[in-house]
Amino acid sequence: QDAFVAFHVDKVLVSKYLKPLQIGELAPDQPSTEPTKNEMLVKDFRELRATVEKMGLLEPNQLFFFLLLAHILLLDTAAWLILFYFGTSLLPFVFSLLLLTISQVQASWLQHDLGHLSVFRKTKWNHLLHKFVMCHLIGASAKWWTLLHSQHHAKPNCFHKDPDIDMHPFLFTLGKKLSVELGIKKKKYMPYNHQHKYFFITLPPLLFPTFFHYHTFYIAYTKKYWVDLAWMLTFYIRFFYTYGSLLETKTLNSLISLHRMLESSWFVWVSQMNHIPMDIDYDRNLDWMSTQLQATCNVEQSLFNDWFTGHLNFQIEHHLFPSMPRHNYWKVAPLVKSLCAKHGIEYQCKPLLTAFADIVHSLKSSGELWHDAYLHR
Repeated sequence: QDAFVAFHVDKVLVSKYLKPLQIGELAPDQPSTEPTKNEMLVKDFRELRATVEKMGLLEPNQLFFFLLLAHILLLDTAAWLILFYFGTSLLPFVFSLLLLTISQVQASWLQHDLGHLSVFRKTKWNHLLHKFVMCHLIGASAKWWTLLHSQHHAKPNCFHKDPDIDMHPFLFTLGKKLSVELGIKKKKYMPYNHQHKYFFITLPPLLFPTFFHYHTFYIAYTKKYWVDLAWMLTFYIRFFYTYGSLLETKTLNSLISLHRMLESSWFVWVSQMNHIPMDIDYDRNLDWMSTQLQATCNVEQSLFNDWFTGHLNFQIEHHLFPSMPRHNYWKVAPLVKSLCAKHGIEYQCKPLLTAFADIVHSLKSSGELWHDAYLHR
């Protein structure tokens, strides 16, 4: 299956574990594609995948990722040096806060690459550096992220299967169909007709300081990710030792809270611009390419957009080829566009600010649909 191929880099290792589970070959007279899936699209996508492999687009440029890590470490160090040399008055504090936030967000994009095994050819090196970046530099569990993010990639925007949309219906109502369904059932956890307003003061600034902090420790503890917890502890030791020697307790707490809120806002706007405005529904068991395209859109390419979003402006290509190094997305994009055009699939690409605005517009539209169904049906 295409999902299986997309997720597993080392096919030889995986086949070793799967071989005892084989119960036989599919009979020649049986269809190899389920009725809900587009057989011709499946065939064409697999040809595209073979072309991508022949072009070497799944091979990482390790200098590219080394420079990414270097600029993250430089920003992280500079954030502390500013306070060390210039004192802890308002101006140095603000500059240090901004550099620390940028460093943390860029580390988030790099851990995303490592989690998808797209930085090194050997899986074990990806896992090792993933723990360093995610656990030591950011303070979260690498295995926790992999557990949730793999589910998101397998079934993006599928209710009950994609953990990224678990905020429906408790905080927001998402998607046209689900919003109407919620209204008909007369369910109201929040004033959804105002969700496009309270979004600004809830999810962007509070996701990291509240839910993510609690959830990463909860999952790591309950699933006994002891190695991750040990790595995470080194983040807090380093942070409180380095900044605690320069700042008073209140100022230190302000630095932690503010940088997490800024980091959270940056992350939420970027991560949701590609998904929330797209189709959100129950799983319809479509083929791999259709599943990804109905749930993802792109943002226009530029040097700033690539850096600011960690190349998640190429969300379509990333979802189709999750183990592809991000520096190659632009090379495969024309081939994906061509395949979409051939099969009449919409390939959405927007300006960055339009993508941000569409988050709010989609929330407003969903809230209005819920409100109408709630009052009149």
